[in-house]
Amino acid sequence: MIQAEGLTKFYGSLPAIRDVTFEVQSGEVVGFLGPNGAGKSTTIRILTCYMPPTAGTARIDGLDCFEKSLEVRSRIGYLPENVPLYMDLTVRGLLRFAAGVKGVEARRAKSEVERVTAICGLQKVAHRIIGHLSKGYKQRVGLAQALLNNPPVLILDEPTIGLDPTQIIEIRRLIQDLRQEHTILLSSHILPEVAQICQRVLIINKGRIVATDTPGNLTGQLQKSAHVLLEASGVTSELIPMLEGIPGVQRVSPHESGSRPNRLNRLSRLVVETDRSMDVRPEIARRVVESGRDLLELKLMDLSLEDIFMQLVTEEQEEAAAPSEEEVPS
Repeated sequence: MIQAEGLTKFYGSLPAIRDVTFEVQSGEVVGFLGPNGAGKSTTIRILTCYMPPTAGTARIDGLDCFEKSLEVRSRIGYLPENVPLYMDLTVRGLLRFAAGVKGVEARRAKSEVERVTAICGLQKVAHRIIGHLSKGYKQRVGLAQALLNNPPVLILDEPTIGLDPTQIIEIRRLIQDLRQEHTILLSSHILPEVAQICQRVLIINKGRIVATDTPGNLTGQLQKSAHVLLEASGVTSELIPMLEGIPGVQRVSPHESGSRPNRLNRLSRLVVETDRSMDVRPEIARRVVESGRDLLELKLMDLSLEDIFMQLVTEEQEEAAAPSEEEVPS
């Protein structure tokens, strides 16, 4: 449904993206991640026909974004990072205007406006001036205009930016409902949000795609060791050397949440890094119990999407900083 092949864009002599290639299948929800300046916005602008690439091709539903721009736009619902709204119009007035711009037939414009108003939960504020609405409701209005004429593809750029926690949850639930009927490309800085909503992620850094897969598969590829979370009674400084003596244990460190005391004893939370080819949890449990300590928790930890993102971006930066063979003095 969305295809990018060798997309390259230069601003003058400065490359914003280079050879960006990926595909989003019909019905997929894909997260588009990258640090600031990585090329996300440039790629989205090309896909939404705001500007042509310097090289490469972009297609939506098989149509070239440059050669068939108007047809492509009719198949896309776009929510930009900064939603452009007419603040002096009512919600219903803006949606009627947007429906006309998007070519919705006059005889069905009213029903279409009511449809997106209901989907986005705007019924109670449909008569209100947009400028008087909260940030969360303004974001809903922006999403409603993107849904007009029921486009098969939704491109959402930072849909929850600037919202409070309650509003973020509301917009997240709304997007989860929309994925039943639309192909969605979602750009976001909120990595837990992407992990909850998206089936697959694209990670771009310095203008190039550095990874594309499910979070689970990326975890398997990148996680060089297993991580076990341990919570037990006892002092951290005593537990660490005891656990480091277990065969297969590579490193033991305090968990970021630290140790917390209770009324009877001191609790320690540790991360035990182990050889992936060995399951050392039985031996860890045995050592803790035989030492007379209480074992409260013992579980495997997977890399989070944030861990994956940071590892990929850091590796790219280290590779870029490393001298080439020509630069290494002989």
